[in-house]
Amino acid sequence: MQMTSGKIYQGALILIATIMAVAALSIASSVFAPVAFALFIIALVWPLQKSLQTFLPRLLALAISVVVMVVAFFAFGSLIVWAFGRVGRWIVSDAARFQSFYDQITIWLEGHGVAVAGVWSENFNVSWMLRTAQTITGRLNSTMSFWLVVLVYVILGLLEVDDFGRKLRSMRNRETGQVLLQGSTATASKIRRYMVVRTAMSLITGLLVWAFAKAVGLQLAEEWGFIAFSLNYIPFLGPLVATVFPTLFAMTQFGSWQAVIAVFACLNLIQFIVGSYIEPRVAGSALSISPATVLFSVFFWSYLWGVFGAFIGVPITIAFLTFCAQHPSSLWLAELFGSPQKDTAAVPIEAPVKR
Repeated sequence: MQMTSGKIYQGALILIATIMAVAALSIASSVFAPVAFALFIIALVWPLQKSLQTFLPRLLALAISVVVMVVAFFAFGSLIVWAFGRVGRWIVSDAARFQSFYDQITIWLEGHGVAVAGVWSENFNVSWMLRTAQTITGRLNSTMSFWLVVLVYVILGLLEVDDFGRKLRSMRNRETGQVLLQGSTATASKIRRYMVVRTAMSLITGLLVWAFAKAVGLQLAEEWGFIAFSLNYIPFLGPLVATVFPTLFAMTQFGSWQAVIAVFACLNLIQFIVGSYIEPRVAGSALSISPATVLFSVFFWSYLWGVFGAFIGVPITIAFLTFCAQHPSSLWLAELFGSPQKDTAAVPIEAPVKR
């Protein structure tokens, strides 16, 4: 009886601690989100800096690594702005066609007893547009601040990777040090592999969407291809948005429900083949996470941290399961939601390069 009570008490403490941790992550998102994203970037950039440190001074290697990272992010962001900007300008220039299509939909819905005009006028007016513009402007400002904080964390973190490895090796609690050391190494390796696989699958998806849009004569084929490429980094939600947007444009361009259904079906077929057939075979069992866990990760972290959380949610889950696989008490979590057999071969962090 006492043993049962003890287990219940321990379970209650774990539940309370989990709820408090989630609340802290949500309330202090401006603190934790940049740190998480910086650790994610450090895992990607560290191999470059480590290879540069073999023949360059440490600070020079750091400077080159940071410049490469900034250029890559700036180029990617510029292409996103270009693609969505082109789509936005096309909407403005083709506003009459969208208005005509909206009128047809409204007449059809009202003919079937669904009142749309009143709801539209109540919720979508000039004040709503001004609020939306202000919200977008505020988000852009907060995004710039977010990336500046992340950049500072990345620079400081890259300088301390070697020192962090030495501290873990010299910990008095050797077991804890070994778990953290192997967990960090395995997590960084898995995140790099995840991003390589995700980038390759996003590239394939973007090329297929572009080729399909070109073949059927859908306008803005290049833009749709790049939007599909960029949004594919966010599992489930990204491909859904990348499918819905071109379908809405196909409605105004082709004016035929049969063509719209065909476009929607083909775009979803592309997403299904790449995401459900090709990607699992390329990624292998080392990155195998159940679709339910992936979906939960995307929604959970996007609820806590917005778009950044949706992007980084799966890597955080990969890190969590990798660390769980390093200790017998938490191994069951990795066995249930992940593939821990690959973690046992984790290689400790190499000794720092001396200068």
